[in-house]
Amino acid sequence: MAEADHVDYTLQLQPDNVLLLAWHPGVRIEAQNARAAVDAVNGFAGGTRYPLLVRMANASHLSRAARDVFIEPCAASKIALLGENAVDRILVDYQLAAQPAPCPTRFFTSEAEATAWLLEGQPAGESLTRRAGSLGGSSQ
Repeated sequence: MAEADHVDYTLQLQPDNVLLLAWHPGVRIEAQNARAAVDAVNGFAGGTRYPLLVRMANASHLSRAARDVFIEPCAASKIALLGENAVDRILVDYQLAAQPAPCPTRFFTSEAEATAWLLEGQPAGESLTRRAGSLGGSSQ
């Protein structure tokens, strides 16, 4: 896994062809690292659309400018936002009400439920080009 100092997130393709973007605990999500994460998703996908699971729990801050980045269309076909508690849910509900997401987006506190929702409606045996590996990203 490629990583840099002060890594803010990791990006991995899971065995079920779900992209996992995991923000590290305590990270401040600003426009610069939000843009880096979106660009990493798009670059990793290479023109293919993937369901995207975003682990967002315990991020310390999400700026207005970062929220503006996240409403832009990207390589995600669906986005499941995985948080831990009611505060995370309130923040997501507010964001989705204020600025609609670029694709179907829902909040979950269960990774299994989030993954099941992401995979709903996927044609059986749909083949996506698998790309091995993972990426780390930082705001530097």
